[in-house]
Formats: sequence, C-alpha cells, structure tokens
Amino acid sequence: MFPKKKSEYCESSKIKFIGEMTEILTDEYFMKQALSEAKIAFDKGEVPIGAIVVCDKKIIARAHNMTETLNDVTAHAEMQAITAAASTLGGKYLIDCTMYVTVEPCPMCAGALAWAQIDRLVYGADDEKRGYTKLAPRTLHPKTKVQSGVMAEESTQMMKKFFKELR
Repeated sequence: MFPKKKSEYCESSKIKFIGEMTEILTDEYFMKQALSEAKIAFDKGEVPIGAIVVCDKKIIARAHNMTETLNDVTAHAEMQAITAAASTLGGKYLIDCTMYVTVEPCPMCAGALAWAQIDRLVYGADDEKRGYTKLAPRTLHPKTKVQSGVMAEESTQMMKKFFKELR
C-alpha cells in the first residue's frame, strides 16, 4: 500500500519534504552544505573553507579546513573531503562524483582532484592570489567539468569576516 504522508516516500533519500514543497537538489543546495562546513571551520579558528563530495545526488563526504587543528599544511578542506569520499566508495577514484567547495582550490588541491579524476568541480569564490586558475590553470583532469561562482558572495563574505576578525 502507499505511504500515508509524503515524507514516507523518500525516507532514505536526500530530498526533503516540507509540506507539499520539495527542496530540489541543485548546485546551490549542495553549496549551502559546503558553507555549513566552512562555518564549522570559522568557529574553530580555521580558514573558513568547506567542501562536500556528492555521488548520485547523495553527500558521501563532508570536510572543512583543519590545518591549524592538525598542524598540517595539507589538511585543506578538499584534501580531507577527497580522503573521506575515497574511503566511503572503497576506491581512490571519484569518477562519478562532484566536489562542492566554497573557495577555488589551490594548485595542491586541484592536483589531488586531478589524480582522483573527479567528474565535476563546483566552487564559490575565486581565489585570485592562490587559486589554481591563476597559478596552475591546467592542473585539473582534462575531463573534469568546472562551475565557478556558485554562492560566491556568501563564501567571500565569510572569508572577509574571518580575516577582519583575525587582525
């Protein structure tokens, strides 16, 4: 028999029902999740960058910068998310996955994304000083599709607030 309430249809899915309204799984929806991770980093005194990895419209990894916490210059949000996603999938390649990250990856993270063969990269704010597009524009895997500027203003504002408070 059919479930009585709409919420029973998608108990195991990531689609959220609010009455009769459905929150659609868009780039903005997933970037909000990455921004939540960035807020966790902000609250810990880490540079507020968050990342998530999505596969088949499901979040399989969440991460934020942990360079101060781990005393490790490689503990960027993207690196943490790649490791978590690979662990979840049981393999090193993220071929059918999308990474959402609040700020443009640095060359190190772009290189790791290339090695992981990520299918798609979506990022918010550009990083004009240390971003891969300025320093190493051909770093990503040639088949990786890139979408930039998704919720860039929100990402930029969080970064500005963090560095203003740091001074």
